Formats: sequence, C-alpha cells, structure tokens
Amino acid sequence: MRFFRRLASTTVAVTLVLPLPYEAMAHARVHAAEAEAQPEEPFGAACRIRVTGSHVTAYCHNPYPETDRVSLHVECARWWDLDSDGSEVNAGPAQTVRLSARCWKEVGSVWISHRRES
Repeated sequence: MRFFRRLASTTVAVTLVLPLPYEAMAHARVHAAEAEAQPEEPFGAACRIRVTGSHVTAYCHNPYPETDRVSLHVECARWWDLDSDGSEVNAGPAQTVRLSARCWKEVGSVWISHRRES
C-alpha cells in the first residue's frame, strides 16, 4: 500500500514538472505582418492647461513635423452651466497655439483632444 502512495505522488510530481507543448505555452509571437510594419512616428502636441477661477487657458506646442488638430473641452461643475467643446485648431510643426474657454462658475474638468490632419 505504501508503494502505491509513493508511486502516485511521484507520478503527480513528474506530470507537474514536465513541460507543456510549445503551442500551449504563453510566449510572445511575432507575426510576419507585425515584423514588417514600421513603428509609427511620434505624434501629438504637448499641452499645458491652466485654470484660473472660471477661466481655462491651454497652450499646445507641436514639436513634430505632422500637423495636430487640437480641441479644448471644458466640463463645468454646476449642472446648469453649459459645457463646451471648442473648435479644432491646427497646430503646425514647431507651432504653439492658445486655446481658451470659461464657465459661469467653477470648472469641473478640462481635457484636450488630438486628431491627425486628414
């Protein structure tokens, strides 16, 4: 009886140690299409946002050679205050643009959206 217990525990230990088939193992696979694809060039203007009371000002500088279309979005804190989505502004290569908006009372949140020029 003791022999079978040892044999059973040894069998379990061996099966846990044996490696899994290659297809079942988690590993990074590089497909031919991904290997041939060129890395995407960096894109997007760097933006600084300043909130002063109910006024929002953002400065976006685009250091890249491709034009970035930036837009300022402001969500006001009060439920009755209108949120605003600014129009898109072209930030050309090595250009800094200024975006501004305001709420009647407090500002809830602010963000900038980026889009490639089509």
